[in-house]
Amino acid sequence: MTGTARAVRPATSGRDVVARIPGSKSLTNRWLMLAALAEGQSVLRGALASEDTTSFVAALSDCGVRASWTAPDELTVVGCAGRPRGGSSVNLGDGGTPTRFMAAFAALADRPIVIDGSARMRERPVAEGIAMLASLGASIRWTESAGRLPVAMGGTQLFGSTLAVGATSSSQFISAVMLIGPWLEHGLEVVFTEPPTSPSYLELSIGVLARAGVPISVERAPGGTLAGVTVQRAPLCGADITVEPDASSAVYPLAAAALVPGMRVTVPGLPRTTSQPDRGAIDALVAMGARERSIDGWTAIECGGALRGITVDASRWPDGALAIAAVAAAASGTTTITGLHTLRVKESDRIGAMASELRALGCTVRASDDALVIDPSSRHQRPVTLHAHRDHRVAMSLATLGLVRPGIAIDDPACVAKSWPGFWESLAQFEGV
Repeated sequence: MTGTARAVRPATSGRDVVARIPGSKSLTNRWLMLAALAEGQSVLRGALASEDTTSFVAALSDCGVRASWTAPDELTVVGCAGRPRGGSSVNLGDGGTPTRFMAAFAALADRPIVIDGSARMRERPVAEGIAMLASLGASIRWTESAGRLPVAMGGTQLFGSTLAVGATSSSQFISAVMLIGPWLEHGLEVVFTEPPTSPSYLELSIGVLARAGVPISVERAPGGTLAGVTVQRAPLCGADITVEPDASSAVYPLAAAALVPGMRVTVPGLPRTTSQPDRGAIDALVAMGARERSIDGWTAIECGGALRGITVDASRWPDGALAIAAVAAAASGTTTITGLHTLRVKESDRIGAMASELRALGCTVRASDDALVIDPSSRHQRPVTLHAHRDHRVAMSLATLGLVRPGIAIDDPACVAKSWPGFWESLAQFEGV
């Protein structure tokens, strides 16, 4: 537990709320990676300032990149022109994406860079991704235990080649390798020998590279599954980029709109057509009975009455599935959420964490390696302090449920800083007085 538990006050009435959401964590990290490797200055407007992104900025700054926050949501980055400066040690804390992106970045360095993380990050899978980089010619050295952080990367020249990728526990290393593709001597061809894990996040990386002007081609199997991606060598120059609001964070206020009678929430800057994967969680809210509106082209959700349980495949948006699991505890009927296998190895075991906390509310929950089945019929109304499991998304999902279920407190409110430091201030505009 960190600090004092934070009680959530139920919303007393519906209202129209304009929710200002910080920039996308996924997009900020991807644009930051490209800006750090580019030649010249880039400006990332609307960038997310959170534990994940600030630790990534600090690590890059130790490796020859000049990066600084020139406004609360604006990053100015002067890149290293594809050749990071080695010789340092960096620690990315709990950040899974920054750690994996940093490994690929370090593989291009002139001397080794030692990459480390928190105790939890040392438990998370990195070996398969490091092996991908080694197959491209990266020099690696496990400094303590083979297959686990810390690892020293860099000091050799990567030329690029064809990379065959089978089943993986995470897509983040594949994204990381694609993002350094423009600086490899012969570019990069990724061939998927099996359907990739979290393909929606790979599509996000493909979209960022294409928007940056990198020549990139995509091969698809019948049905549209990714079969291969070719990234041509095309070293980039600095650019001026506007980052969309974070769909993963927007799910929480939009879930509040679905839960609270009379509530409508608009997220300015988040287009209904966003390519961010957690758009799928917003669609799930609609399937449960919420109504979607377009306010000046931006995403908006309003309460449509009592919510009902659904069966949904969340494999393309597993992070957003936690909010849907929380909403399910206030719905009628059973909700079955599948496609969750990547959640066991996140900041917490998210399947186990959500199952445990929803049971504490009286729900009957069946958990497997890939699914949650939530029957809220036995839920109770007794006061309860729920455990965040040191996980920002667990904390924010359960806190949102507290707007309609009295007596909920979250034991570790500070953990939301990983992705949305201002979450509790935003939540306060929904709460009763």
